[in-house]
Parts: sequence; C-alpha cells; structure tokens
Amino acid sequence: MDLYLPIANLSVNALVIVALGFGVGLLSGMFGVGGGFLTTPLLIVYGIPPTVAAASATTQVTGASVSGALAHLRRGGVDMKMGAVLVAGGLLGSLAGAWLFRVLQRIGQIDTVIGVLYVLLLGYVGTLMARDGIRSLVASRRGEQPAPSRRKHHRLVAALPMRWRFYGSGLYISPVAPLLVGFFVGVLTILLGVGGGFVMIPAMLYILGMATRVVVGTSLFQILFVTAAATLVHALTTQAVDIVLAVLLLVGSVTGAQIGAKLALRLKPDMLRLMLAFLVLVVAIRIGLGLGWRPDEIYTVQPS
Repeated sequence: MDLYLPIANLSVNALVIVALGFGVGLLSGMFGVGGGFLTTPLLIVYGIPPTVAAASATTQVTGASVSGALAHLRRGGVDMKMGAVLVAGGLLGSLAGAWLFRVLQRIGQIDTVIGVLYVLLLGYVGTLMARDGIRSLVASRRGEQPAPSRRKHHRLVAALPMRWRFYGSGLYISPVAPLLVGFFVGVLTILLGVGGGFVMIPAMLYILGMATRVVVGTSLFQILFVTAAATLVHALTTQAVDIVLAVLLLVGSVTGAQIGAKLALRLKPDMLRLMLAFLVLVVAIRIGLGLGWRPDEIYTVQPS
C-alpha cells in the first residue's frame, strides 16, 4: 500500500515505514534507548531525504519518550532540578541548531553534514559499546568480576564556578556543565532528528558523574521536552516535518516498544549491548558507503 509523503515529495510503502517504526520501537524497548539515532539513518537508507528524515524523526522520539519518562517519574527515577537545567540548555541548543540547519540548507550542504555526523557519532558510540560488551563477556566467561567504576564528575566540571546541589543526582556542581551538555544535545536533536540519549547518557555518567538510578529517567525527561520543541522549531522554520511519515513511524514504534521490553528480560545485558553495537556499526558503515558511492545519475532535474 503506497502513500504519498507531501513534504518528502515521494510515495512510500506504508507497511514498510510501519515495519521500520516497529523495528526501531522493538530496539528501543530492548536496549533502553529512544531509537531516534536509528530512525533517521534507516529512513535515509530507505530513500527519504535526510532533511525530512531528521525533522520527522523528532516527532516519533517525542511520542516514544512520554511513557518512559512517566514510568521513571512515578518511581522517583528523575532528578527534576537537573532535568530542568538540561531542558533549558536543550531549548537554547534547538534554536541554535535551527539557525545552523537553515545556514547549511542555504549553502546546499545539509544532507552531507547529516551523513558525516551520523557516521562519526554512530561509529564512535558503536565502537565504545562493542569494546565494553566484549570485555564484559570475556570477564564473565573467565569467571572474573569486572571492577566497578567509581562515580566521579569530570575534572573540568569541578573547575566551573557557582555550584548548585542536585540532590536527586547526588551532585554538587556548577549548573553550567549540564546546561552545556543540554545545549549540545539540543543542536544534535535539530540536525540529526535524535533524542540525544545515546550522547546524553554517557555524558551524564562520565562527565557529570550522576547517580545511575536517575540517569535514564532524567535523560527521557529532557528528551521529551527538547524533541517536542525541536519538532515545533522544524515545523515553523525549516518546514521539513512530514506528519504522514511521523504518524506511520509512531504506529509501528508504540507496538514494537512493548514487545521489545518483554524480550529484554530474556537476554543477558552484555549480549544486548553487543547486539546494539553491531547494529549501530552496520548503520554507520552503510551511511559512510552511501557518502562515497557514485550515484547512478550524477545530475538530476526536478520540476520547479
């Protein structure tokens, strides 16, 4: 069943898009990530223009984050004060990202920049996850217990002035640090159509030094507000949000997330991490090859 996407200006098989959303939702439920960092590249691989894919994916990430954020909030897994600072930084980053998006659109480089950023970020994150997963599996097979890492914020964070107490996260640090982290993730949300969880969570753990019990919930809290703002910014400035595409993705992802959460209970965490790392690296390699492959037709003419 083909449907026409008015903003993307092409027809797609609706069942394929729903299945893609289902697959991303399945992964979200299994691996505890928003899934936006996979939605956009998979849409690009399918043939959706990168600008439309990035803008429309934020709508799906917003919908997928609502239930997760509420669940963590109910059991006290959200640091509201830290979340508010991250949201403030994310909103500022969204505005800066929208300006950068329009500049890159104007000079005709937005598609290339999105592709290159995805290759770099997914390649880096996938390599880190694969390394940690392999180390954990090797240690487990040898009967060794990996040494727990001591939670501590980065020394640059400790040097920042004007400290606040974030009781939920167990921190006494400057709000400038989470503000900058939120700003960076806000820029990524606009440019790449991601919630930023795959960047936000490592930053919370290794840069801010937050308590593990509130990391996921606070990340989802920030993602919810920033992706909602990013969708609005895209709709008003870049006009690249395709609501038909977003609805098809949401239909599949809502169902997939529920099934993925049940599957996650049956698999070992280390194996889940390795599976996700493999998938992330495959997507990064595919996008990287797409940037270097010579197209069938170097020039195309589109009707005005």
